[in-house]
Amino acid sequence: MTEYKERGSEIRGLAKTLVLHYMKATQVCQPRKPGMTLAEIFRECGFDWGDQIKATSSNQQYWVSAIMRELEAEGITERVSESGPWRLL
Repeated sequence: MTEYKERGSEIRGLAKTLVLHYMKATQVCQPRKPGMTLAEIFRECGFDWGDQIKATSSNQQYWVSAIMRELEAEGITERVSESGPWRLL
């Protein structure tokens, strides 16, 4: 693995940890609570770079979507409905 791939992997790990810590600290994300939308989690964790040319805020959320899917696969989070909010299990 190259130095850049290693650093990228570290950054992804830090981002995933940040999202998980945020959700654990947020009442609405607790088990059996309503949950938060991906957009809210994305913005509250400070990942929004603002609207950029050909990279709107909405497009930037895909990275956090991948984090949420990893946490879901690990049995840590769940999506409340098909297009709905996320919460901890």
